[in-house]
Amino acid sequence: MTTPYRELDVRPILRNGGEPFHAIMEAVQSLKPGEGLRLVATFKPEPLFRVMGKRGYAHEASEIEGGDWQVLFTPEAGGAADFAASSGAAEAAAVWAEPIFHLDLTDLDPPEPMAKILSRIELMEPGEVLFALLSREPVFLMPELEKRGHQWVGNYDETGEAYRMLVRIGGVAE
Repeated sequence: MTTPYRELDVRPILRNGGEPFHAIMEAVQSLKPGEGLRLVATFKPEPLFRVMGKRGYAHEASEIEGGDWQVLFTPEAGGAADFAASSGAAEAAAVWAEPIFHLDLTDLDPPEPMAKILSRIELMEPGEVLFALLSREPVFLMPELEKRGHQWVGNYDETGEAYRMLVRIGGVAE
């Protein structure tokens, strides 16, 4: 089966002195399950290889005309592109408590889902779990949760149209 690729050319952003990371993460967030990303840049984006690897994407970089680069990011079967988790959460999630809150945020536009989740977890105790259903992968929420000491796991549902996420509040339940 051939992997379909969505193309993102960040050369104009880079040539204008901009930072394309936000555009790249938005493109990754919009990918459907099994879809890859064809990135075109003015340089070989080696730091991005690790970021995408953590998300379950293999990369293949090649130099193209004028010294620019093309990178194909291909989802790895069973990788983080199918299931993403914060550090150490993938193994531990199987023994987390049942969620005490269930949030359906599929009808909200960013940044509202992130704001609602962050607001709700402020009311929770260490060890408690929240379940959220979102219309897209919350790529900017994930590092914020980790920064605050929380763990998370998430993936797309079978249709590829809703993102399911569990958030476990950091610390040890007393």
